[in-house]
Amino acid sequence: MACPIPSKKGDIGLIGLAVMGQNLILNMADNGITVVAFNRTVEKLRNFLANEAKGKSILGAETIPELVSKLKSPRRIMMLVKAGSAVDNFITQLLPHLEQGDIIIDGGNSEYQDTQRRTKSLQENGIRFVGAGVSGGEEGARYGPSLMPGGNKEAWPYIKDIFQKIAAKADGEPCCDWVGNDGAGHFVKMVHNGIEYGDMQLIGEVYHLMQALGISQDQMAETFQEWNCGELDSFLIDITKDILRYKDKDGQYLLPKIRDTAGQKGTGKWTAIAALNYGVPVTLIGEAVFSRCLSALKDERQKASKVLPGPTAKFSGDTKKFLEEIRQALYASKIVSYAQGFMLLREAAGVHNWKLDYGAIALMWRGGCIIRSVFLAQIKNAFDSDKNLRSLLLAPFFLTAITKAQTGWRNVVATAATLGVPTPALSTALAFYDGYRTERLPANLLQAQRDYFGAHTYELLGQEGTFVHTNWTGTGGNVSASTYDA
Repeated sequence: MACPIPSKKGDIGLIGLAVMGQNLILNMADNGITVVAFNRTVEKLRNFLANEAKGKSILGAETIPELVSKLKSPRRIMMLVKAGSAVDNFITQLLPHLEQGDIIIDGGNSEYQDTQRRTKSLQENGIRFVGAGVSGGEEGARYGPSLMPGGNKEAWPYIKDIFQKIAAKADGEPCCDWVGNDGAGHFVKMVHNGIEYGDMQLIGEVYHLMQALGISQDQMAETFQEWNCGELDSFLIDITKDILRYKDKDGQYLLPKIRDTAGQKGTGKWTAIAALNYGVPVTLIGEAVFSRCLSALKDERQKASKVLPGPTAKFSGDTKKFLEEIRQALYASKIVSYAQGFMLLREAAGVHNWKLDYGAIALMWRGGCIIRSVFLAQIKNAFDSDKNLRSLLLAPFFLTAITKAQTGWRNVVATAATLGVPTPALSTALAFYDGYRTERLPANLLQAQRDYFGAHTYELLGQEGTFVHTNWTGTGGNVSASTYDA
């Protein structure tokens, strides 16, 4: 039997009562927002209303028509369901019951191309669609997430107050603002998640290096705690020290008991694919994704460990000094990771005509989300100071920081190679930095090779824009392939 319809109407409807959905509803209710909750499984809805939602400004709806009927106009309905076909299925169910001007919000981790498609399609039906990135996990959803809405901007005035009330706050400012048209919000969230992959991989490599130094897990935790009091102050550094200290029921550390195979839900992979599609060298996130793939080859790695030789060297230097160099390497690599992420944002913005405010994006990430850190305040300052900044590496603050860290960073990468400790993210960050600062790269040889075997042509210095072909062998003739413009 359906719930009776009360006289009071809801400010917003929310579809999906998994962990994120339930906590976001409770967050809204705490902020004076009346929410109408719906879940495909009615029993789950009833349990939620009878327990967590009891006594709060939360209504229930057991059918889609009932959900729509309980909402103020224009109706605002947010979905927190699995990305992909589930989103399209709910949109199809909602459409017959909605009116022109109503708003559908997808708060899941949808691919930005799907959000572009849905925004356009629903606009043709008079429905305003929003694709909103939501970051912060269970705790963020409950007490203040980072929210990155994009899509049909006509919807923003009707959801702005709700979103900014429930968002995390940094220096009193909500970690939520309008991002841009169609898929911009979900694209920014995708890059956020890619940076998250990179940050986690970097910390993992640092943990591996600490193991190679032979220091205790308690010493590792102390080191991360010290780092969290300085320029590396961040959510991920903070939780890492907690994880290192956590002991199982038997009194032993839990971390060494966990199987070393990392899972992933796809957003890091999407970031790497987008980087390839847009031709942006987001190498660190790519390595972070591949490192998770390598970790999944557990059985192969176990067999290989017994037959593939490695160095026998042991660390014999000053442990305290080397730990400081590791900190420098982590900080410098983190700068590179964010620089690459914002390069990707800039390129995509140019392609899709998104008017992204990079300083505002950094502010959105300063609270509530997984990559929140004091570091982001400097990113905001950098873009606020120079709206045309091409790379964070060129901003005065980060140029100074990476210059100070460079010597230690290089020593860490070199020492890791000597010890046989894999540091793909730390290493690729350094390789990118060296490539970015190099005026003359060996790509001229690549172009000559391509022209030699495929007549793909090349440009001469001082004659950019004019493509020429050389008959390198004397037998290739003067016919060239189509010009190369990537």
